[in-house]
Amino acid sequence: MAATKVGFIGLGRMGLPMSYRLLAAGFDLTVHNRSQSKVQEIASDGARAATSVAEVVRVADVVLACLPDVATSEEIFLGDDGIVANAKPRQVLVDHSTVGMATSKACAAAAEAKGAFFLDAPISGGTERAADGTLTIMAGGAAEAYQRALPSFDAMGTTVRHIGPTGTGTVVKLVNQLLVGIHSVAAAEAMVVGAKAGADPALVFEVVNSGWGHSFMLDRNAPVMLDRDFDGVRTQIKVFLKDMGLIQDLTRELGVETPAADLAYRFVKQAVDKGLGDMDSAATVMLLEEQAGCVVERKPA
Repeated sequence: MAATKVGFIGLGRMGLPMSYRLLAAGFDLTVHNRSQSKVQEIASDGARAATSVAEVVRVADVVLACLPDVATSEEIFLGDDGIVANAKPRQVLVDHSTVGMATSKACAAAAEAKGAFFLDAPISGGTERAADGTLTIMAGGAAEAYQRALPSFDAMGTTVRHIGPTGTGTVVKLVNQLLVGIHSVAAAEAMVVGAKAGADPALVFEVVNSGWGHSFMLDRNAPVMLDRDFDGVRTQIKVFLKDMGLIQDLTRELGVETPAADLAYRFVKQAVDKGLGDMDSAATVMLLEEQAGCVVERKPA
């Protein structure tokens, strides 16, 4: 039984299954979410229900948050009655959200002013790996804070690393998302080329994915395309657009040219502009299908 009292704020697609992993690991877990139905769901399985951010922060040694966008992260961490405003000295505050460097550094500075610790610890792996506790977690911040939060991280992930000082966890996540964006576009292009040329798309995927053309995003997205299963339950195109925008901000700040990432950003933005934002990330293939006059789908048996 874990002794650390953990608070979790944000029970969305990722946060709810992550919280269940903490509960299964034996943590004394207190949760809060704007939608109280999710709070009640996990409370019925043993978590403590909280009705405010302040209530979570008051009872927890380590406060974790997984939030949908930059504005929400800044509101929950830096708002008048947010996490930092209610923080105690030496408390560990963790943001698992994907945000920009400026947000992570602002949260760290505010936490330090209260005598608390802040870790930017974004996650990767999607809802499936959140549910089975095999996420990748990359953390930036003080080593002492990381060690104190590590038991909770280990309950949720299998690749857990302390990257370095504040902001380095965020940087690694944005590098990850840069590759995700580029590889997603490449997977869509490859599947459309194969289908347009008359090859069986299912066989294109099977054979290419066993060769040097293999990629995680092809492995993930091609079955979604083949089954036309574009319901955005697991991830959404608009979330990728947010992440690709953060990459644009970072690369401009660094003065680094990223032609492939720039192309991926424009492509994902076009998908959102076309009204596909709430669909699964693999649905970007529909833009190329429309232009090519073909559909990537399984052939009838």
